[in-house]
Amino acid sequence: MNLADFDYALPAERIAAEPARPRDAARLLHVTQAELHDCRIADLPELLRRGDCLVVNDTRVIPAQLTGRRGDAVIGITLDRPMDDGTWRVLLRNARRARPGEIITIDRGEGLTATVVSRADDGAARLRFNAEGDAFRTALDAAGALALPPYIPRDASVTTQDQADYQTMFAAHEGAVAAPTAGLHFTPALLEALAAKGITTARVTLHVGAGTFLPVRTETLADHRMHAERCIITAATAATINAARTAGGRIVAVGTTSLRVLETAAAADGTIMPWSGETDLFILPGYRFRAVDRLLTNFHLPRSTLLMLVAAFAGHDRIKTAYQHAIAQHYRFYSYGDACLLEPA
Repeated sequence: MNLADFDYALPAERIAAEPARPRDAARLLHVTQAELHDCRIADLPELLRRGDCLVVNDTRVIPAQLTGRRGDAVIGITLDRPMDDGTWRVLLRNARRARPGEIITIDRGEGLTATVVSRADDGAARLRFNAEGDAFRTALDAAGALALPPYIPRDASVTTQDQADYQTMFAAHEGAVAAPTAGLHFTPALLEALAAKGITTARVTLHVGAGTFLPVRTETLADHRMHAERCIITAATAATINAARTAGGRIVAVGTTSLRVLETAAAADGTIMPWSGETDLFILPGYRFRAVDRLLTNFHLPRSTLLMLVAAFAGHDRIKTAYQHAIAQHYRFYSYGDACLLEPA
């Protein structure tokens, strides 16, 4: 399959600039193999059944967007992930002349600087900051901003409201550049209603990296390489998920990030193993899913790896039909938008 197979036209007014309020008031398109049903997120307890297990991503978004200076040049820095040697993998903008060994001074960073360790042709680089641990986190709080997706319009910078909106209620472990947006729809009241129905919740961690903002640049999909992202499934979480499946419950991934963690850690028979490391799993139509029975996810950008993933899960033609329906029915798209509950092809 080629990149053009995953294109579609979206009117600009369908892109959500802010989330639904309350969060569980967002619309939900239930996509079965036979029908499409227009629902609300608050209807989830009725759409799922006793014994099902929701798997959510508990990563917490950090203020990953920095502005640096090298002489007169203003350099944009988006943190991606920390490396084992103490450096940070980042994406740089306007930094064509920044060479290994040169020092970038971080605006508002209370003395924070970064030395360029290495550069790559795709804009990625490794930086070594002059602070670590708590000192680095304090400087990051002072200098950093949320890296909101570029399609969310803001006149200047992200707002105070965004600081709350762009964080899920499950956020616990710092490290994400972008929010796992399917989780943004949940509220304490919705979780209580799900629990009352006998639906359990398990937490995994995938720290969404800066690669999520990068377009697919290869027309032939087999040539595309996913950026690696850090993820964790604890032994306790694996046991909860496996017990739910053994008892006849369905595994419902909340978001593509949760799904990728589960599929990375799944044995051939679908058993979830405790797992910690990096995943660069790229899911395309033809992939055989082992661990996930349902997927709750937002509506994704054209020509994106996330659209390819949902097409692999629910069927390419079915996703095309669902997206056409969502556009016609004025659903709201992307990170702050509405969601769909997908049944597998």
